[in-house]
Formats: sequence, structure tokens, C-alpha cells
Amino acid sequence: MTSLFDTVLVANRGEIAVRVIRTLRALGIRSVAVFSYADADARHVHEADTAVRIGPPAAAESYLRADRLVEAAVRSGAQAVHPGYGFLAENAEFASVCASAGLVFIGPPPSAIALMGDKIRAKETVRAAGVPVVPGSSGSGLTDAQLAASAREIGMPVLLKPSAGGGGKGMRLVREEALLAEEIAAARREARSSFGDDTLLVERWVDRPRHIEIQVLADGHGNVVHLGERECSLQRRHQKVIEEAPSVLLDGATRAAMGEAAVQAARSCGYSGAGTVEFIVPGDDPSSYYFMEMNTRLQVEHPVTELVTGIDLVEWQLRVASGAELPFAQADIALTGHAVEARICAEDPARGFLPSGGTILALHEPQGDGVRTDSGLSVGTEIGSLYDPMLSKVIAYGPDRPTALRRLRAALAETVTLGVQTNAGFLRRLLAHPDVVAGDLDTGLVERDAQSLAEAPVPPEVYAAAGLLAQAELSAPAQAWADPFDAPSGWRLGGTPAWTAHHVKASGQEPVTVRVRAGEVRVDAAEALPARIARAPHGQRALTVEVGGLTHTLHHHGDWFGRDGDAWHLPAYDPVAAGLTGAAHGGADALTAPMPGTVTVVKVAVGDRVGAGQSLLVVEAMKMEHVISAPHAGTVTELDVTAGATVAMDQVLAVVAPDEEDEQK
Repeated sequence: MTSLFDTVLVANRGEIAVRVIRTLRALGIRSVAVFSYADADARHVHEADTAVRIGPPAAAESYLRADRLVEAAVRSGAQAVHPGYGFLAENAEFASVCASAGLVFIGPPPSAIALMGDKIRAKETVRAAGVPVVPGSSGSGLTDAQLAASAREIGMPVLLKPSAGGGGKGMRLVREEALLAEEIAAARREARSSFGDDTLLVERWVDRPRHIEIQVLADGHGNVVHLGERECSLQRRHQKVIEEAPSVLLDGATRAAMGEAAVQAARSCGYSGAGTVEFIVPGDDPSSYYFMEMNTRLQVEHPVTELVTGIDLVEWQLRVASGAELPFAQADIALTGHAVEARICAEDPARGFLPSGGTILALHEPQGDGVRTDSGLSVGTEIGSLYDPMLSKVIAYGPDRPTALRRLRAALAETVTLGVQTNAGFLRRLLAHPDVVAGDLDTGLVERDAQSLAEAPVPPEVYAAAGLLAQAELSAPAQAWADPFDAPSGWRLGGTPAWTAHHVKASGQEPVTVRVRAGEVRVDAAEALPARIARAPHGQRALTVEVGGLTHTLHHHGDWFGRDGDAWHLPAYDPVAAGLTGAAHGGADALTAPMPGTVTVVKVAVGDRVGAGQSLLVVEAMKMEHVISAPHAGTVTELDVTAGATVAMDQVLAVVAPDEEDEQK
């Protein structure tokens, strides 16, 4: 067999860098990590054999700098570069720069990346190869007016897509002609921010579609095989959240036909390495599938294919790049069992899935018994707004789909990432949705039921635990001897003990008062119940609280609590201080940042008159835009930020004083 590389540089960060390093280590290949100043203590840095600092925290000055990545590879003695996914993984120029420096780019040739990275040219190429494509605009470099005209010709609804890049960034579903101009402008802005290219195309939207992709693997000797399909229909905002292999929709004949179409698409661009051909499939007619795009890289969801085929895709990326020939033919590929993956992201479902941030205070990631976690996290990891919000992936395998789903739900219940809000609890509930269990999927399912699935109100026993812990902290003596009359026991001479009140406030929710006295707790106006709290002796499940005769086990660190994948941050709340702060900044008239991020657009100035619902600012975090709108008609009396400013969550951005008639209502 062809000899492998001695040293490989991983031009990425986070969980994919850790995952690639794992295979490099298994193959005896020395790994080189790269990191920005923000990632100096990141897990991928510690797991690599060597690490090279490449620049400031901003990706544009570090992970997106081809010159710095190549320099790091040369300095460290690497012979090849693995791009992971995202950043420069689908950048033909980067692949060419690597080749010019004498480095092997572990991926397809630059020509294939360039061709398939241009969605317009890609569609024309695979159509010529006999692959069915989605009806849409033709030609590149279309103006806004031409895009709108194409959309009207195709017929609403339509999907706006960036020609460059992927991962759902910049995609906009438009159902009304009147919104075309606004959505085209927003899609161009997101595409420019994510990929440095605002070229768009427009395609017919297939209602209730399924998103099914085929994994292909090709070598440099003319051999191309497919490794079956992945069902990726569970999406939110065009971003995949759950993926599985195989799809319950496809029968053997359709699988073979789609697989052959994917192989032809790969051949049409001279592909080599691992790649994915994505199809849109009408749920009521799986035989009518349409090519959407080809991702010329490893996919986020590649683990589900690895588990059902037994093939390590990173290993074969490395072997193909080193010149090896595939030792198996299509007839040798078999799909065994079922695998499902869930993407853990730094976002708060209870706040409309806004990006979250913070420091990982407590961490538990399940492994074993049919469960695998790919992660870039460790305790102390800082989650900011500079990079993609995906933190890790939890994958479960079983002999059949029900077993895999059950194992994944259990694994998500065990997942702990206290210190940062994530979607783990939401995903666990999604996996129990009746339509998901039945396999009746489409790309709109998550959006239709997102609100009900996202609801995870703080349970009374969690509030009780917060109050009991606060009481215990007050009662703990600061020195060897303490005056018993200083303890907040509520003791009264000849009377019923008084309550001690503790105020806490979960993000986005109203403050709650927890009253505690000896052996009892009362949450807001609920009845008083006997209660006690104790430290659990086993690992991450660090706290047990008994309320009203029921004992609950919670994950706990500081003022964070978690259970079954959900997490709640319950810091102490001072109603007096909060009232003073609100008054100083206009109270209900103040507009605050819904997430930590960067102000990208400021559309108003102090003194401007605005209407109710008018867009005033845009805040971007983790490649996601959030529009800040006026809560009512009025005048901008304060504007505390400028374009480019970095803001913290709940920071006051502007104040809009209402019109007099609104104040009188």
C-alpha cells in the first residue's frame, strides 16, 4: 500500500480539528494544529503534536489567511494540509497555494473545487452529465433586478442561495414578491460576510421537501464509489440539526439510482477524495430527486456514514491524497444498522435560538455503548461570537433506527455543558417528536414545531435548589466560631420562623422569589413544601434536591443548573438595582443586544423619528444576523453604538422615546 505522510497540518479548529487529529494519531502520523490568539488554550491545540499560532482572533486574520497557514505548514515540516470543513476547505485558491508551496491539499483538485463551488456552473455541468437539477436562474453575476425577474418567472415561493459557500449561510426562502428586494439585499450581505462573494442564484422551492445527500469517495485512478445516503431533512433556518443514515424514505432501487447520479456528478468534475452530492427530494415522490449542490469536502455529518459502513472517511481522504487506490468496488459497500447525529450548538432555544456564549464550567460528553461524541470542548473553553456556534456532535448507532434514536436521546440527556446555553435539550425533545420517530420528515418540520420544542421553563425544584444553595451559603460560618443570632434561620422568640427571600432571574424570564426557612421552601406564590438539598457523591451529577417528598438529581456549577440536556442560569437578582439601571436607560424604551456580537449596520441617528417595527440596527454573531427594530413609534433619544462595535448580551444599544399618544394609551 502507498506510504502515508509523516506530518499533516490541520487548517481548522474546534471539533473537526480534534476529530482529524484522532485519525492522524491512529495512523501514526504527526499532527500540527493552528490557532488564533483566542484559541491558545483550545482542546485541538493540546491534542496535536505541534501547534502554530497564526494570528489575531478574527478568522479573517487567522484561519482564513492562506499565506499564514502555508507558512505554518512549511515551518512545522508538514507534507500535507487537511482543511476540515468551513473556513478554506472549499477554497480553490487555497488548494492551489498549497500545491505551489509543495504541500499536498487533502481534498479534490482546485479545478473541481472551483467548478462545484460555483453553484451555477455546477448545475450546468451535472445537467450535461445527465443528473436532474432544480429549476432556477441561469447565468452568474445577476443583478438584483435580474434575480427578482427570475424569481417571478419561476413562480413563488423561491429560494435565494449564495453561489459560493454552503452550510445554509445566506439562504433565504421568499414566499411573497413584495419581499424580494429586501431579502435579496439581506442574502447578499450574509453571503459577502460568510464567503467574501455576494453572487446569488434563485431556485424553485419544493414544498415539504426532504434533503438527502450521497457520500462519494474517489481516488486518483478513476475509481468512484458512493457510500449510501444521509437523511438531512431536520433543519432550522436551512441549517441541519439532525442527520441519519440510511434514510427511511429510500428503497433499494432509488438508493442505487441516486448513488449512480452522485457518482456521475463526481466524475463530471474530475473529483478525488471524499465529497457529498446533495439532492432535494419531494417527500411524496422520492423517485423525483434533484441535484442541489456538491460539497467538495468532508461533511459535518460524516460520522453517521462511518458508523453504518465501517469506513473511516478521514483515513481514506489521507490515503487517496497520498496516491492510494480504493481497494473496494461499489458491490463491496454495505450499509449495516442505523446511525443518527445531533449537532450541539451554542444557542438559546428559549430566546429564539439566539447565539450564546460564556465559559464551559462543567462538561460531560457521553461515549461508548453505541454512542460517540466528536467535540472540541474542555472545561474552561471560552465560547465567543467570532466562530461558528457548533460545539460538538453526539452520534448514536444501533442495529435499527428505533434503537439508534433511543440511544441518542439518552446520550443527549447525559450531555452537560454548563456555562453556555446549548440546544441539547431541544434536540432531545425533537428526537421524541412523533413524526421524527415515524420517519415522516421534511425540511420544514423543525420550524413548524420549534416554539413548542424549545419551551423548557425552569422547573420549580430547580428554583428551590437555587434558593436552598443561597441559604446554605449565607448560613456557612466565615470563621471557626459564629454568633448563632447572625445565622439567617428566621428564628423568632415565641413565633413561627420567618422566611428568608432569595431573588433569582433566568435569562429572558421574569424574576422569581424563593423563600427559605428551616426545612421548607416556597417558590413565588406556590405552597410551602418540605425541602432539603445534598451533594451527590457521583461525578457530574453533583446535586440532589428533595422537594415535597420527591428527590431530583441535577448537574450544578455555581449558579448554573442542568438536567436532561437542558441548562438554566439562575444568578441572584437585585430588584432595586435593576430598577435603577432600567430607569437610567429609558426602561422599556431601551433596545438591548439579544446576544453577544458585532453591530454591522446602524440605520438611524439620535433625533430621528422612527415607526413601530422599523429596522434600526443589525447585530451579527456566529455568522447570524439579528435585526433590532423599534418597539413603537417615537424618537431616537440615545444611540450608544456605531457600526463595527462589539456588544455584550443585554447591553443597551439605543433608546426610542414613544410618541405622546402612545404614552397615553
